[in-house]
Amino acid sequence: MYEFFMQPFVEYGFMRRSLMATIGIALSCGPVGVLLVLRRMSLMGEAMSHAVLPGIAIAYLYAGMWLPALSLGGMLAGVSIALLGGFIARQTILHEDASFTGFYLIAFAMGVLILSMKDGNLHIMHLLLGSVLAVDQGSMQFISLTTTVTWVSLALIYRPLVYECFDPLFIKSMGIKGSRYHFIFLSLVVLNLVAACQALGTLLALGIMMIPAVTARLWTKQVWSLMLLSISIAMVAGYLGLTLSYHFNWPSGPTIILVAGCGYVFALFMKAMLPKKRYVAAT
Repeated sequence: MYEFFMQPFVEYGFMRRSLMATIGIALSCGPVGVLLVLRRMSLMGEAMSHAVLPGIAIAYLYAGMWLPALSLGGMLAGVSIALLGGFIARQTILHEDASFTGFYLIAFAMGVLILSMKDGNLHIMHLLLGSVLAVDQGSMQFISLTTTVTWVSLALIYRPLVYECFDPLFIKSMGIKGSRYHFIFLSLVVLNLVAACQALGTLLALGIMMIPAVTARLWTKQVWSLMLLSISIAMVAGYLGLTLSYHFNWPSGPTIILVAGCGYVFALFMKAMLPKKRYVAAT
């Protein structure tokens, strides 16, 4: 048991760094994913995860694999798509999810095209699927900073975000501008996706954010317990995914997401097997 579950992290520094990176991503992405689920923005999160690619690609084209440039490029692209999608939704008959879909497909295609212009397919797979085992000190610092910014920001705007999830009319009646908090939340989503991209790539970054959140949603209803359970599931998936990828020589990022996916399927199976509650009308 020790050799299988503990030895890789005791003997190899890159495994410890990878585990710390996944823990940091879980701490940051867990609460954001829960709020995405509660606000019915899961598909919008998918759009945002692809929208950061052209910014990362342009930064890579001019600065190579320099982390600050890649992070800034991804954030600028993601925020730009968020603003543009919201503007189109307000000016046309399209809903916000429809406008986001159009723009993220354009952005994703543009990002792949830009990446292919410099080194062919050399770094396309690395940026799309990531490499959590190659996380360096700079990426760890960025993930730690993202986790800190996320928790501080959510602590400051927690109540308006939660109220808007369940009773948006109450927010309006209080004279609170929900659009302001909506933009801050979208910025946090982009920031977390860019941080997760450092380890899991643009295609899999949303997986560590959404799959634990939807799994937790099957088991509990209170917001604080949703966030705590989502973080726990993401941490366990990261640890088991890294362990399996080490022993069986599997790609680490997809293995982490598949472990989280197995937890989701197991939760669905258990909920289907449990007896459903019967409600008796009062007489």
